[in-house]
Amino acid sequence: MKTGSADIRTDDNVAEVARDEVREHHAFKWHAGATSERNEHLAVEEPLEIRLAGRRFTLTMRTPGHDEELAAGFLFAEGFINDARELGEIRRVRGRKGAPEPNAIDIVLNVPADGLRVRLRRNFVMSSSCGVCGKTSIDSIRRRVEPPSDTARIAPAILLALSQKLREGQRVFAATGGLHGAAIFSLDGTMLAIREDVGRHNAVDKVIGFALTNAMVPLAQHIMMVSGRLSFEIVQKAAAAGLPILAAVSAPSSLAVELAEEIGTTLVGFLRDGSFNIYTRPDRIA
Repeated sequence: MKTGSADIRTDDNVAEVARDEVREHHAFKWHAGATSERNEHLAVEEPLEIRLAGRRFTLTMRTPGHDEELAAGFLFAEGFINDARELGEIRRVRGRKGAPEPNAIDIVLNVPADGLRVRLRRNFVMSSSCGVCGKTSIDSIRRRVEPPSDTARIAPAILLALSQKLREGQRVFAATGGLHGAAIFSLDGTMLAIREDVGRHNAVDKVIGFALTNAMVPLAQHIMMVSGRLSFEIVQKAAAAGLPILAAVSAPSSLAVELAEEIGTTLVGFLRDGSFNIYTRPDRIA
């Protein structure tokens, strides 16, 4: 597969993606001392407002598409809901004329008001401490999530093939060169779901939301791979979904490795070009 920027933005690639994910913009290309005019395809970035029972809860910048999964995955991965049963209804906010708003979602939760307040307070405290005291955040997550499965195993040869499968599944990236990807695989290397977004955390939330709403959680016999680096937040989200193995094309942060070590997640980085690094729990790669 060609990886140059000029090669990945083809008309065929754009034809395969939804219009709300890609927009065209006139640009000037400079190359070898010469300038030419061309149309470039840009990944769309727009705000999504998430409401809880009609009240504004949070706002995130995302690439439109799979918004319901994004909202469900975010609420679950961040500990605002414990399972899919607590998702009462996810619906589009409607405007004055009754048409659905493209950038607003309202969610009704099956969570008692007092319980929801406790979760909101707990997550606010953890978010406030993040970056100030990593140990506080790790302890909070460890109390909330179950250790991942010890029986999961994946062969090195299967692991090595995942980065190419992830890249081939990134339709919008192929058209624009501008999105992160996250995918869930079975341990035999079968891709079960892939999602893309301008935000790496959103891509992870979307694919976890897919798993949650399709009764796949906990993902005890699965692996997730992401296209960028591994941050603390991505390890946290993967742990909440019960993923025993988390891999990335790029590097993990120090706090990501610390959290993975504490929880028991196998963390794989630099999975590309026929090699990879294992930072924690190498026994699952066999």
